[in-house]
Amino acid sequence: MGRDVWERSAAARRVFEAADRVMGFPLSALCFEGPDEKLRETEFAQPAILATSLACLAAALERGDVAARPAFTAGHSLGEYTALIAAGALSLEEGLGLLRERARLMAEASRAERGTLAAIIGLDEAAVRAICREASADVCNLNLPAQTVIGGTLAAVARASDLARQRGAQRVQELNVSGAFHSRLMQPAVEGLKRAIAAVRVSAPEVPVVANATAQPLTTEEAVREELGVQIVSPVRWHDSVTLMAAAGVTTFIEFGPGRVLTGLARRLVAEAKLVNVSGWQPA
Repeated sequence: MGRDVWERSAAARRVFEAADRVMGFPLSALCFEGPDEKLRETEFAQPAILATSLACLAAALERGDVAARPAFTAGHSLGEYTALIAAGALSLEEGLGLLRERARLMAEASRAERGTLAAIIGLDEAAVRAICREASADVCNLNLPAQTVIGGTLAAVARASDLARQRGAQRVQELNVSGAFHSRLMQPAVEGLKRAIAAVRVSAPEVPVVANATAQPLTTEEAVREELGVQIVSPVRWHDSVTLMAAAGVTTFIEFGPGRVLTGLARRLVAEAKLVNVSGWQPA
């Protein structure tokens, strides 16, 4: 991923070069060449996605494809770091370094207690929360009003999945992930992450960043630090975030980076919005 923008955009190359320096190894080569098994590992997947997303943004800015100042930025899970860098709250180097530590701590927590995630489709948030309470699982991503990702230990997620099927879920699908991200199983990572957050330079965002944990705009340094400290053990309130931006008058949503998941979610949440996906070099 990202090779096409690296080949065609000097600005994108600068992003990948900076990422290679921060990581201390050629992250760019991993993005371009794999292997896929390594790119699926948390420690490498998170920095690779962030670098590729920012390279796509840099290429679009360099070409003039994106000129207007955004009303908001937002990102899903690790994408929140991309959004904070794009908004000027973190530098590329400090943001990527912090994300590298986040990924290391989350991977360490995942190895300490094995967990997983599952998507429940067709039940509302209240029903899923009730199921999670019974099964000792956690709500992890609130993607759509009737599409929620849950997480926890293997036994807890299996129990919650069974209950969801019994209570009328249209579909329950275990996700191919290496850990129960945004669940209580990430709690061992919080203290180390907060120490890392305290050590980096954070600025007030130049544009509001809609927070994963609260679905409210972050506008101060203090709010950014607080959000980053709780994000990994809090549900990503994605549909609330998109709804807030639409209610504030946003009519165009641009997704930067590999994949089209967020574009698809926005299409279902704001049917009348203009949606743009920038996952690589865009033909003129």
